[in-house]
Amino acid sequence: MEIIHTVAELRARLKSESIIGFVPTMGNLHSGHIDLTRIARACVNAHSPDQAGAGGCVVVSIFVNRLQFGPKEDFGSYPRTFADDTEKCRAAGVDIVFAPTEAAMYPAPQHYLVEPPNIQHILDGAVRPGHFRGVATVVLKLFNMVRPTVAVFGKKDYQQCRVLDNMVQQLNLPIEMVLADTVRADDGLALSSRNGYLSAAERIEAPQLFAELSKLKHNILSGERNFAAMEAGVAAALDARGWKPDYIAVRRSDDLLEPSPADKKLVILAAARLGATRLIDNVEVTLDE
Repeated sequence: MEIIHTVAELRARLKSESIIGFVPTMGNLHSGHIDLTRIARACVNAHSPDQAGAGGCVVVSIFVNRLQFGPKEDFGSYPRTFADDTEKCRAAGVDIVFAPTEAAMYPAPQHYLVEPPNIQHILDGAVRPGHFRGVATVVLKLFNMVRPTVAVFGKKDYQQCRVLDNMVQQLNLPIEMVLADTVRADDGLALSSRNGYLSAAERIEAPQLFAELSKLKHNILSGERNFAAMEAGVAAALDARGWKPDYIAVRRSDDLLEPSPADKKLVILAAARLGATRLIDNVEVTLDE
């Protein structure tokens, strides 16, 4: 495995690669990230004529992107575990870890920004203004640096996946987007780098978020359609347990707008604080035709 820090070195290394699988991360890797690298490897293999991955490689980027953090968010304290991350990548069979410095990623002030449409202002975007602008900008820059055949993202960050998938379509980028299912702990908690912020007692409570979303999904599949009442019910249940919900929302899965009676593919999204830790999660719902 190679560790590369500059854009010039990365481009020189990848020049001869015909098939590239890419997993962008901010580091502090966990089993969910490693699962994405395995999916990327499978995609590389599938694109290879001999199904053995010949001529292809998997790249993982590690970069904590200042642009996507608000002024009162945890950019400075976000966990940085580079040595451990690279060992995990090595064990997973990753070919290249691209770990640019901030100067390499932003050699000049970033005045050209990717401005997503209205989806950036709802749900997480309403709570974190500018977040998805920062995400889209850094990912587009990374795409231009890596030039992947396939890019793999986890659906735990569901709104992010929709923003980036739409960006690839709208800008006609020659990249296959693979959106992978959320990886969960045995008790249902979605794996996240920020789970490390939880105290022992909070870690025991944390799976309740997924449990409440799963109950809401069951109610929808059972025929209930008063989404506003169900959303309020979940928020109240979490509040009673000491959570501070930012939002609980049932939306159309493709554009995250409020669903109509005819919509069959839905997603339940949630963000809530447990102590000082903000957790997000989602559950997809497909209704019978």
